Amino acid sequence: MASKNSFGARGTLQVGETAYEIHRLDAVSGEGVDVASLPYALKILLENLLRTENGGDVTADDIRALAAWNPAAEPDREIAFTPARVILQDFTGVPAVVDLAAMREAMGALAGDPALINPLAPVELVIDHSVIVDVFGRPEAFERNVEIEYQRNLERYQFLRWGQNAFNDFKVVPPGTGIVHQVNLEHLARVIFTREENGATTAYPDTCVGTDSHTPMVNGLGVVAWGVGGIEAEAAMLGQPVSMLIPQVLGFKLTGKLPEGATATDLVLTITEMLRRHRVVGKFVEFYGPGVSAVPLANRATIGNMSPEYGSTVSIFPIDDETLRYLELTGRSAEQIDLVQAYARAQGLWHDPHAEPRYSELLELDLSTVIPSIAGPKRPQDRVPLFEAKEAFHGALATFIHEPEQKQQGYDNAVAESFPASDPPAYEDSAVRSPSPSDHLAEAPPDGGRSREPVSVTLADGTKCEIDHGSVVIAAITSCTNTSNPTVMLAAALLAKKAVEKGLTRKPWVKTSLAPGSRVVMDYYERAGLTRYLEALGFNLVGYGCTTCIGNSGPLIPEVSDAIRQHDLSVVSVLSGNRNFEGRIHAEVKMNYLMSPPLVVAYALAGTMDIDLFQEPLGKGRDDGDVFLKDVWPSASEVQAVVDSSIVADMFKAGYADVFAGDERWKSLPTPQGDLFAWDPASTYVRKPPYFQDMPRQPRPVADIIGARVLALLGDSVTTDHISPAGSIAKNSPAAAYLLSHGVAQPDFNSYGSRRGNHEVMIRGTFANVRLRNQLAPGTEGGYTRDFTKSDAPVTTIFDASRSYIASGIPLVILAGKEYGSGSSRDWAAKGTLLLGVHAVIAESYERIHRSNLLGMGVMPLQFPDGENAASLGLSGEEHFDIFGVAALNESGTPATVKVKAGDVEFDAIVRIETPSEADYYRHGGIMQYVLRSLLR
Repeated sequence: MASKNSFGARGTLQVGETAYEIHRLDAVSGEGVDVASLPYALKILLENLLRTENGGDVTADDIRALAAWNPAAEPDREIAFTPARVILQDFTGVPAVVDLAAMREAMGALAGDPALINPLAPVELVIDHSVIVDVFGRPEAFERNVEIEYQRNLERYQFLRWGQNAFNDFKVVPPGTGIVHQVNLEHLARVIFTREENGATTAYPDTCVGTDSHTPMVNGLGVVAWGVGGIEAEAAMLGQPVSMLIPQVLGFKLTGKLPEGATATDLVLTITEMLRRHRVVGKFVEFYGPGVSAVPLANRATIGNMSPEYGSTVSIFPIDDETLRYLELTGRSAEQIDLVQAYARAQGLWHDPHAEPRYSELLELDLSTVIPSIAGPKRPQDRVPLFEAKEAFHGALATFIHEPEQKQQGYDNAVAESFPASDPPAYEDSAVRSPSPSDHLAEAPPDGGRSREPVSVTLADGTKCEIDHGSVVIAAITSCTNTSNPTVMLAAALLAKKAVEKGLTRKPWVKTSLAPGSRVVMDYYERAGLTRYLEALGFNLVGYGCTTCIGNSGPLIPEVSDAIRQHDLSVVSVLSGNRNFEGRIHAEVKMNYLMSPPLVVAYALAGTMDIDLFQEPLGKGRDDGDVFLKDVWPSASEVQAVVDSSIVADMFKAGYADVFAGDERWKSLPTPQGDLFAWDPASTYVRKPPYFQDMPRQPRPVADIIGARVLALLGDSVTTDHISPAGSIAKNSPAAAYLLSHGVAQPDFNSYGSRRGNHEVMIRGTFANVRLRNQLAPGTEGGYTRDFTKSDAPVTTIFDASRSYIASGIPLVILAGKEYGSGSSRDWAAKGTLLLGVHAVIAESYERIHRSNLLGMGVMPLQFPDGENAASLGLSGEEHFDIFGVAALNESGTPATVKVKAGDVEFDAIVRIETPSEADYYRHGGIMQYVLRSLLR
């Protein structure tokens, strides 16, 4: 649909022999408007509104409000942002494709054309979250891990293969290709997008939303992109805008350049610490100033990747010469590069190192002050200068050993530290493990040193060794953050070469792995002749995907695992990733440190965190002499020489030439054919969801909610991690009972993430988090409530109670406190709520995305009157609830409040429907139903 063009912004940009239609930012003018001094990211949003102005979702007033942005104002103006494309990973992509497949059937049932159900924005899905490091340290590790991955996920992959063929504008990058963020950075991102419409070619900034929180990695290219929940992604796929507040923008000024010895990882950890301390949750962060040109594109991407770790929506760099160099290096066409430069210059998007745009807040960093660092042992923002690492480890170890409550808080801590994300903490059986018989508290040494618990271990090959608190048991060069950066990856390989030449080996208790973000990494390793040195130290290729970072680290060395459990050792993982929350990397590993790839190799050689890398040797060399870190650390000039000689654009062109085709294993998958999916009633991975069951062609009038009961009475800060199924499937859970009844043995349960395409599993996990505290069932912890359909209102599981209520025709409500739905914006937090029979949620306040998601599923979000909550109103949760005034939505407009009667208590609840589109979604029973009916007309 063409823009209303109220400002006369439509114009032409000539690039070579091609004329592009563009929407000029400088067309917007007026009192208080200074478009030229807007932050880069807001200029991108402004163009988006100009191009999509339709008088409904986007109005001329919205455009004026954004153009006249007040940096000091608190965000309060909602706008409708329409991303150019959507990017998915497989965990969150499967349910999105399941919903599209179900919509096709529903369209046919309503006498419509199923072929109309297609993504209305380009969608690219990268399968990268399912590979697990089962096999490591062997030449065949990659092949074996991929083989096991296919065995575990056959049904899911067959389904995605069907979707790849059945839907237009939907492409799948098969397993074993790379991680979603790096494939996006190196190949999928356009920077400037083009689209053929009505015989004209329109050019506009590439923007995207993705179902992984680290989607901002392409911010390094100047692409405005961020992570969203599955429902927002589905909405964008179906052509619906994403509702957002005009954000505050923090300007982060860079000066100077990195000193010798400091890596991109050190820079990223420094920035993470600064921004987390400054509090930038929900804000845009924009880098500017003379130091920007000294930050290579790969470093920029690494900074963007870490956005969720300090909470910003984006962390963006503007377009400049470095952007063009990277596009050329990664094999983008000359025509595309010319377009990027011409468009950026014409629209005022080209970086001026001397400009001072208007920002809400300012920070500054002199790059020359960055020093080698690590972060840990459980938060990305806890930066530790490398020269203080040993001392800091001692202090942290005392905390882990001497505070027994630590064992009980790991999951909660991980949830609390997680900003909107797609990946749960990796807790065993969705819970903290039971203490072993030998669990005890070590006594603090009187000399103020560290506690010790040396344990002798004999490995399967007869090797005898000793492990202790602080032993490094996982050393992973993992894909998400640093493998996009050739400088640090080649530094790791050069360090390995020097170490091998001096006769060093990794310690035998360390599980080592190399999981690059793309195949190009192995190409330049081979070209540089460095692969064999990494393999000599056990860093064999284990897969191209998100492994250790999301807990797919696989089992530890068995004998090491036994010793850890029997003696309750506080052991360590070191990884080049972005998240290290307690319990996330591995259930048996309490302490996790983030660091650069070369330091990962160094700590694998040392085998312990109890070492001062500047003063103590990594080990004994071939002549039995001490070898120190300084003896094997490559200089910046050494690294750059290898970068220059080993990386060429042809690697990227060849690696991505047929990126959607896959290998023979993928191509030979038995795949269902046809426009409609043939649902397998026996499948435990992919099931037809019930959202469109008995759906009429016209929506039924919405009605008041009468005679409802409370399913859960919850406190403050209940996150979507608490609501949505996450992590492993507990053996005593309703989901486990379902799988067992369908012949799935416990070892094959897999995770909730892998079974997101089966609503029967996911409903049973909704509100089943082991840390949920439902005040309606005091004394319980986990997914329990009371069933008031029975005379004695017994305590039972939330799932079982919901079945009783649904069978009795009784609607349900949730009562909650402040910040309901904060944390990770998971689609199943809203989908599961609906399928449990919940018609409304009444909370003190909401996290914005979860509120939107509830409406997207047809659940009414209501808010207690200001200053009131369930406790102040005297609500116990045992009352019958009547909600009057909902039916007013059948008329024009949305009521500001509805009347709630709960027993003898009455109050006016605020209706949290913020836009006309959201009101339409609710009237239709959800966003999918709304889109389906709109396509019927």
